[in-house]
Amino acid sequence: MTVPRMTQYAGGGGCACKLPPGELDELVAALAGSAPANPAAELLVGLDGGGDDAAVVRLDSERALVTTADFFTPVVDDPYDWGRIAAANALSDVYAMGGTPWAAVNLLAWPRETLPLEVAAEVLRGGRDVAHAAGCQVSGGHSITDAEPKYGMSVVGLVHPDRMLRVDAAVPGSALTLTKPLGSGVLNSRHKATGTVFAEAVEVMAALNRDASRAAVEAGIPAGTDVTGFGLLGHAYKLARASGVTLAVDAAAVPYLADARQALADGYVSGGTRRNLQWVAPHVEFGSAPESERLLLADAQTSGGLLLTGEIAGHPVIGEVLPPGPSPVVVR
Repeated sequence: MTVPRMTQYAGGGGCACKLPPGELDELVAALAGSAPANPAAELLVGLDGGGDDAAVVRLDSERALVTTADFFTPVVDDPYDWGRIAAANALSDVYAMGGTPWAAVNLLAWPRETLPLEVAAEVLRGGRDVAHAAGCQVSGGHSITDAEPKYGMSVVGLVHPDRMLRVDAAVPGSALTLTKPLGSGVLNSRHKATGTVFAEAVEVMAALNRDASRAAVEAGIPAGTDVTGFGLLGHAYKLARASGVTLAVDAAAVPYLADARQALADGYVSGGTRRNLQWVAPHVEFGSAPESERLLLADAQTSGGLLLTGEIAGHPVIGEVLPPGPSPVVVR
């Protein structure tokens, strides 16, 4: 089977194809504040504060159900790798809450007249393999015909209601830890334009956030989020805003994938990254950080790491949580 370049079938790619964060904020605000007349379960985490990584409802005093969904257009040309990355990204929302994924169903949109179904099977196989590596069951799902291919998963998991990672629980005096390097956005843009494969970026995007999430919960870390389409600065701003704190980011401590800075210098910056920076800039004190550094910190990530308000072994501390100040985020 001759596999076409998957990224050429979509206008965007990966989490860079998300709605702009400012527009999404307005949509979320319009939905917040409503509740069912007779709820079947208590909502622990919902849309308050601009929304978290997943919704959480209480089952009992020791168990809560985590539910989320995530899908996107091809981020790499290899269909199996795209499936792996999309599944890791969807599962990450459960890990970002401190939970364990239990079961998932596939979400597939496919241009069946232009892309063989054998290619779709490879995408699904990649997603299944990553979910199974996470101990998560995969069974069925939903598919539609679409002009652009899209793939992801709806995932449910379990978390202890008193040991969650939340965006509204950051405490001043805590360290700020990032568990995956940045730079997937600019490298994916270069890949889409040139076909150059960045093996390190593929493996980082396909890697689960499971171990980092478990370590954070065991360490008693109360707050965190995953870094995806809104970039490090965008997700840091959402965390700071929900918690009523300031996050200080030490730019020199932030890790990057190899070749990321060169890809930026060569102009491979997605529209999503530029929209991220435009949205977050009024809420960030940049100091003397140059435009290049600002773009990398706002780079739209796909299946990025966890941003945690505490230290865990093996991952770099990139800043700290401060009391609320003039700007929710400070770049030093």
